[in-house]
Amino acid sequence: MRVFVTGATGFIGQAVVKELISAGHEVLGLARNNAGLETLARLGVQAHRGELVDTESLAAGARACDGVIHLAYIRDFSQYVVNAETDRMALDAMARAMDGTGKPLVSTSGTVVLVPGRIGTENDRPYLEGLGRIRPKSEEVLAYASHGVRVSTVRLPPVVHGQIDRGFVPMFIDVARRTGFAAYVGHGDNCLPAVHQLDAARLFRLAVEKATPGSRLHGVAEEGIPMRNIAETIGAGLDVPVRSLKADEAAGHFGWMAGIVSIDNKTSSSITRETLGWQPQEAGLLTDMRENGYFHVTKLREL
Repeated sequence: MRVFVTGATGFIGQAVVKELISAGHEVLGLARNNAGLETLARLGVQAHRGELVDTESLAAGARACDGVIHLAYIRDFSQYVVNAETDRMALDAMARAMDGTGKPLVSTSGTVVLVPGRIGTENDRPYLEGLGRIRPKSEEVLAYASHGVRVSTVRLPPVVHGQIDRGFVPMFIDVARRTGFAAYVGHGDNCLPAVHQLDAARLFRLAVEKATPGSRLHGVAEEGIPMRNIAETIGAGLDVPVRSLKADEAAGHFGWMAGIVSIDNKTSSSITRETLGWQPQEAGLLTDMRENGYFHVTKLREL
């Protein structure tokens, strides 16, 4: 299969590209600048020049391939609503280009779209009142399942960890380093789900190969890790104290990440494992943090 991968140069995207190639697929990667072209060249894949706002370019990439994995997202959280609409329009353009072809299109969503405080499943529709009320726009593309597109969506947890992690965990560590202590909110028993980037990459490969039309998949290896345990691991790694914050102190300490630190987002992936045969194999989050350089200054400088 020849697969068009948007976000191919990113933290998860590069792992997906390598996973696809190792399984015998060919990759066409989206590159929005010269740095992206160089990264794709190092990965040994063909580049397709374009960006998320260039819907004609995205449609051309989709038409040129046997399937699409859409990972790209503009991560400017000050423009979250605008960026979510850009994502919806990008997906719509690619889906329209694949209308009636039976080709697979795998989009990316997040487990934060689920109802907080209980274990979410793949059968749950997005909860439009919560932290993830904007991101569900990326799941609207599932409507194209009735238009002859084998469309599915992978919900990723807030914590995707692994080599050269650029996500929330390094940000939590940076806050602890700057403030002199690691923190959680309240009792810290609210939970964040997690997955290793390599396990996530395997799921995206399985999804483009055999996910059923209209399916929601959960890329979750660990259903929920208490935020207190994450903070304690950060405290031990940096040799700084660990403190509990009151709810009204979270924003002052964590800034815009306060919502993520406070959410209780326990999530199951049982249906995904059963239907696709996906079995996470990599280290869990806390082990990865302790053993793979998360607390090295040189590691932080790479992010």
